[in-house]
Amino acid sequence: MESVVKWVGPEGMSFWAETGSGHAVVMDGAPEGGGRNLGPRPMEMVLLGTGGCTAYDVVLILKNSGQQITGCEVKIQADRAERDPKVFTRIHMHFIVRGVQLRAQLVEHAIKRSHEKYCSATAMLQSTATITHDYEITE
Repeated sequence: MESVVKWVGPEGMSFWAETGSGHAVVMDGAPEGGGRNLGPRPMEMVLLGTGGCTAYDVVLILKNSGQQITGCEVKIQADRAERDPKVFTRIHMHFIVRGVQLRAQLVEHAIKRSHEKYCSATAMLQSTATITHDYEITE
């Protein structure tokens, strides 16, 4: 896996990033840190990637379990250390899973399997953060 991150400079703190699969994104800092607020912060991207990683797992596990899943949303709240490096210290994920007659036991199982076995991002963040989750199921 490869990625390229380039500082847009010389003014500001904007970065252009391209993934190995050919997708691009702009990241930027807050104005008080020299940025122009043109894109998400790099650490926000870490949370987005983690949410995408675990949501992907949950959807795939539920589909493979024969569940009629029609939607999956993950709302993430996180705290960071006050001193550098400002790693994540607490992450809470609230899953909103939509579908037809979804079984709560299978939803819980899918989330746990993602966190315990499949989600690489969660596995990395667990070394510094306490990661918790809850979920709701809607028809």
